[in-house]
Amino acid sequence: MNTKQKFKKSMLATVVASITLLTACQSSNTIEQPTKFASTPAAQQFDIEYEAFTLDNGLKVILHQDKSDPIVAISTIVHVGSSREKPGRTGFAHFFEHMSFNDSENVPKGANRKMIPELGGSRNGGTWSDGTIYYEVVPKDAFDKLLWIDSDRLGFMINTVDAGTLEREKQVVKNEKRQRVDNRPYGHAGHVIKKALYPTEHPYNWTVIGDLADLQAATLEDVREFYEQYYVPSNATMVIAGDFDIAQTKEKVKRWFGEIKPGKPVGKLSPQPVTLTETKKLYHLDNFAKLPEIRLTFPTVEQYHPDAYALDALGEILSSGKQAPLYKTLVDDKKLAPNAYAWNSSQEIAGTFTMLVRGKAGVELDAIYQGINEALESFDEKGFNEALLTKIKAEQETSFYYEIESVLDKAQKLGEYNEFAGSPEFIKQDIANITAVTVDDVKRVFKKYIYKQPAIITSFVPKDQPDLVVTGSTKANVVEEVVVQGKEQKFVENDAISYEKTPTKHDRSEPPLSELPMLTVPDVWQQQMTNGIVLSGIEQNELPIVNFNLTIEGGQQLDAKDKIGTASLMAALMNEGTQNKTPQELEEAIGLLGASLSISASYEGITIRGNTLAKNFEKTIELASEMLLQPRWQESEFERLKAARLTQIKAAKGNANAIARTAFSQLIYSAEHVASKPLGGTEHSVANVSLDDVKSYYQQFISPKLASFQIVGDVNQQRVVKALSAFDSWQGQSIDIPVQPSAPARTKPEIYFIDMPNAKQSVIMLGKALVSGSDEAYYPIQVANNRLGGGMSARLAQTLRIEKGYTYGAYSYMRGAGYQSPFVASSQVRTNVTLESLEIFKSLVGDYNENFTKEDLAVTKNMIIKGNSRRFETLNQLLGMLNMMSRFDLPTNYVEDQQAYVQGVSQQAVIDTIEAYLDEQTMVYLIVGDANTQLSRIKELGYGEPVILNVDGDKI
Repeated sequence: MNTKQKFKKSMLATVVASITLLTACQSSNTIEQPTKFASTPAAQQFDIEYEAFTLDNGLKVILHQDKSDPIVAISTIVHVGSSREKPGRTGFAHFFEHMSFNDSENVPKGANRKMIPELGGSRNGGTWSDGTIYYEVVPKDAFDKLLWIDSDRLGFMINTVDAGTLEREKQVVKNEKRQRVDNRPYGHAGHVIKKALYPTEHPYNWTVIGDLADLQAATLEDVREFYEQYYVPSNATMVIAGDFDIAQTKEKVKRWFGEIKPGKPVGKLSPQPVTLTETKKLYHLDNFAKLPEIRLTFPTVEQYHPDAYALDALGEILSSGKQAPLYKTLVDDKKLAPNAYAWNSSQEIAGTFTMLVRGKAGVELDAIYQGINEALESFDEKGFNEALLTKIKAEQETSFYYEIESVLDKAQKLGEYNEFAGSPEFIKQDIANITAVTVDDVKRVFKKYIYKQPAIITSFVPKDQPDLVVTGSTKANVVEEVVVQGKEQKFVENDAISYEKTPTKHDRSEPPLSELPMLTVPDVWQQQMTNGIVLSGIEQNELPIVNFNLTIEGGQQLDAKDKIGTASLMAALMNEGTQNKTPQELEEAIGLLGASLSISASYEGITIRGNTLAKNFEKTIELASEMLLQPRWQESEFERLKAARLTQIKAAKGNANAIARTAFSQLIYSAEHVASKPLGGTEHSVANVSLDDVKSYYQQFISPKLASFQIVGDVNQQRVVKALSAFDSWQGQSIDIPVQPSAPARTKPEIYFIDMPNAKQSVIMLGKALVSGSDEAYYPIQVANNRLGGGMSARLAQTLRIEKGYTYGAYSYMRGAGYQSPFVASSQVRTNVTLESLEIFKSLVGDYNENFTKEDLAVTKNMIIKGNSRRFETLNQLLGMLNMMSRFDLPTNYVEDQQAYVQGVSQQAVIDTIEAYLDEQTMVYLIVGDANTQLSRIKELGYGEPVILNVDGDKI
């Protein structure tokens, strides 16, 4: 579950004056005809219709019908986040979210986590300062089961909580904190800032995930008290969106949710903004950081406050784009950092405005602080013009549509407005507030809240570089956990817990499935242009937006061996202006269209990705063509990007996951293989790359004979082909793409270790290179992996997280490639159970063939077949399907072929696949963790002395 799934007012930090969107009908247990709010042509073309009512127990319900896909989403926001906690019980709202996914009176143990995925759905939850959300999407035949599960969680779970479950979830949440906070660079920054900015009793004085000591101290009485106080129907909004009958659903909601006890009303929190009388400077010597970071945090205002809208715009203006004062001063002029960021975060009762800069290696933060002040001085003197606001609003228009693309998106947004602004109708006022922001408003809030105002200034620097800290800073009070072998409290879950069942009027036994929705694959059109570009597309008219990719085969595999990173630098440089446009002019041209265009490199290709409003499609394609065919090749931009890449490489050496990924690829592939080197190169190889190398790569390898174009959205084939005439002048020859060498074969397991001193968790990776994405065995291997590590209901997560409490998550997967695709099983586990976790991986993977049952086969089939109903909802999902077809030369009906394979596959066929491809005895183990406490223990795994590697993956 996400610890900080913060619902930014995003819904409508994304709208412009040309959009007015909501159609609504609000009533109390009655349905009226929806009325349309249509003050502009755009509003007349686009509506979200809903019906709202309130149950007698106070639960607020919103229904939005959308029959475009055979799926249903439910999103429930409970108005309780960390701001409702008590000092000494911090992290409790998030902890309770975890507890709510366990037992309830009428639903089998573990059904929340296991049943929904096994019904072909997805589910999760999140907690932020002001609320908790639970959400699911299922094929519509499972809608009744979802109502049963959700209603039991909200109203009938508290009696089932026992000491074993309580202790297990403590371990899981503490592992989540280690993964998100304690074991990563700059992870403690939020804690330091909150403690310094907010008084001790202020509801925002602590982080959402809380303190480890508080989590461990939680009792069963605390859980019950929290539930009875805040998990009452009147403190929640439930939104149902998707393919259902409205009248029938209203009755179902009353049946399943109407018997939940109303409880006592929960009072609303009033705004509690804070002020600073003086600047406070704090520092922390970070165990994992490789680069110095400075943050300036200013107190601002709560969400929906009139000034919050201007502060949102101010954040964009100060830091986003080539003309932004922070970027120009710190990145362009002083060259102290690769990027600078600024944003406003207005929450329910208070807000903050943050400026964050992560400097280049060795840069003193005093210099960056001085640069920030110079940028703010410049902004105060020169200001900005109306054209910049126009650009921002054009970008916001496109953003808006993408934020309501799926039924789950719509459900979450409608619920957010209802619970935090009092009604979904507030969207109209929110739009008005956003679009009413003026230049003078932005200048006013800049003076009032930011310019020469007191702030919390934090310096997080590498632990051995205290000289980089801002002058005058005081050491922050950061408590580093010491993970001691055998210290964690043991727990035993009781599957036979007895409790008094709550009497109900209606039968609360499991409802049946309804009729399984048919799989309908969208129509795909295909065509080839005269210069060799292969086109494929899907027309989809639900929203006036378009997504597209143009991919040129090649990528890093065409880099010179001593200059790995050339393709990545070339792609990055092609985003920085054209022969006819400076970087600033190109950025403005894209922004004024409300479009997004970017060029990037992968191991196997160069890709231009774009999205835009359908009305601006042709102009967006013209810009994409100009970026590809008329690159600017500006020396100063090249040097900036090269320096930024070297800084990123340095920063990654403090991230255990990044270290593990790089080293693991080196271990499973030979040194000559493209994937044995990090994407984007190493410090040594990037240092070798010159601008002439980039130009040479472009001239040799950017050819339409290697290109394919995929597009989905509100444009038809004829319009696409006509627009792509912008690429007619692009000519080139076929290029021979090198064949990658076969991965080394192994006849026994090998185990490797990378030391990360004082790590709170160990990253474990296990796997090997298998087959390419075009191999006939590729999909059967994916199917075979389903019950091993294909989600929370699979063996790895169920054992390592649910049964043992060792980790926050554990999965296995295979990502398709044109060469042998890597199969990986991985987790981040508590340091003091590294050996125990390795033994579980060894057992689960090693014995998987012997333990794959008929029940596993049935669950696998159900998950995949029913999950296909959710495969074609969003433009990105459709574009992904086209990309798979193009990349691996699959037929247009490949999804039906895969469905037929799953329907017909036998248990023995899956076992044969496991034995042929997932043999644990031919795999590599890699651990990144604390050698001082764990290295000697790993010998007990039985695979000999671990081979020691450095952070670059080289043998020591």
